[in-house]
Amino acid sequence: MNAISSGTHASPSGAVHWEAQGEGEPVVLLHGTPFSSFIWREIAPALARDHQVFTFDLPGYGRSERRPGQDLRLAAQARVFTGLLDHWGLERPRVIAHDIGGAVALRALLLEGARFADLTLMDAVACGDWGTGLFRLVRENAHVFERLPVYAHEALAESHLRFASGRGYRPDTLAAHLDPWRGEEGRAAYYRQYGQLEQADTDEFQHLLATVPVPTRIIWGREDGFLPPPFGEQLHALIPHSELHWIDGAGHAVQEDAPAQVLALLSRPFEKRS
Repeated sequence: MNAISSGTHASPSGAVHWEAQGEGEPVVLLHGTPFSSFIWREIAPALARDHQVFTFDLPGYGRSERRPGQDLRLAAQARVFTGLLDHWGLERPRVIAHDIGGAVALRALLLEGARFADLTLMDAVACGDWGTGLFRLVRENAHVFERLPVYAHEALAESHLRFASGRGYRPDTLAAHLDPWRGEEGRAAYYRQYGQLEQADTDEFQHLLATVPVPTRIIWGREDGFLPPPFGEQLHALIPHSELHWIDGAGHAVQEDAPAQVLALLSRPFEKRS
């Protein structure tokens, strides 16, 4: 069992809770929404057998600071992430990012001067018209949704989490994912972060995707209902040297649906560029 160290980093968007385990080449894991670093609970210890693995909760999520007035835009989160890499003293870590964590990592790499050894994007928000459906409805009407009775909000948040998985969660796992969003404080935090997620923050770097300077791996669940397979195909086309891997039967939360397959892919050497 790897010993886990933890700490707090003071960022412009609030205090960031982080953990590290293992020794060796550094790997940083970025979660998405409506998740937290909890989603890496099976991946991180396995990677830590051969690497020093860092996980953290983005401001506004999980165990990091959640309060009114926070800047939770993707642009702000990318600056927080870049500052966190400096705080850890990591110059060229391997980076693995899921969902909006993909946009945060790409902004850090392409617009904020961060440097990576390589990059893995898993069902990542990165290109195209990703802010549609319920996501757009919530974002454009956050002031209405944040007035929902707590029981109605929690039912909506639970349904949203269930839709992210192609194979379903164990009851205790679903409860753990939902826990940060419970109660009045959780309800406020939930709609605060959704209300600030704008496609403009990915549009600013989409034209730069062809210039991603590091080996890049894309992993996508075939049954992703949030970002269906065409989003993975588009991202693969926009990063010409990238490799694309599908996981059959998995939904958006590929770490939940197929952790062994994800780990197998993460353990493989990157394909050589042509």
